[in-house]
Amino acid sequence: MSDPIKPFADLTDEERQVAGPAQDAVRCFRLISYTGQRLRYLLDRRLRDESLTSQQGFLLTVVRMHGRPTLGEIATAMSTTHQNAKQVASALERKGMLKIIADNRDARVRRLEATELGKRGWEDRNAEDYAAIAGWFANLSSDEQQVLVHLLSRLARTVREAS
Repeated sequence: MSDPIKPFADLTDEERQVAGPAQDAVRCFRLISYTGQRLRYLLDRRLRDESLTSQQGFLLTVVRMHGRPTLGEIATAMSTTHQNAKQVASALERKGMLKIIADNRDARVRRLEATELGKRGWEDRNAEDYAAIAGWFANLSSDEQQVLVHLLSRLARTVREAS
């Protein structure tokens, strides 16, 4: 059995020449992309027994944090289309974890609200999930994790402003 493909943060000679001063940014992008994909895979694997996906978990988290967001707000938070956000929300509604309701002021606007099952089911998972996440970051000290949070927060602001 062959070794799995490893993420390549290094650039080829040709890539280094083309990238010029952007070399470090390209390497960061590759590592962040790989790590993001890998973390999503690990979380999807953890959620599989509950028939949930990481996207569904993320949507539920945003709803719990922001009360009754609109589908548009959810789409923006998830960096996805309105249609995709609605598909994820509809799947959670079919599972009884979420309600899609009309806005009180504008019936054309749809808001999302976690049901008791959606709140309870996700809250019940948190302790075990948090422990698993801590394990994924165990190679970084607490100080390094705080630096990473700071750096990724700055990057997130820059990326958000670019869109």
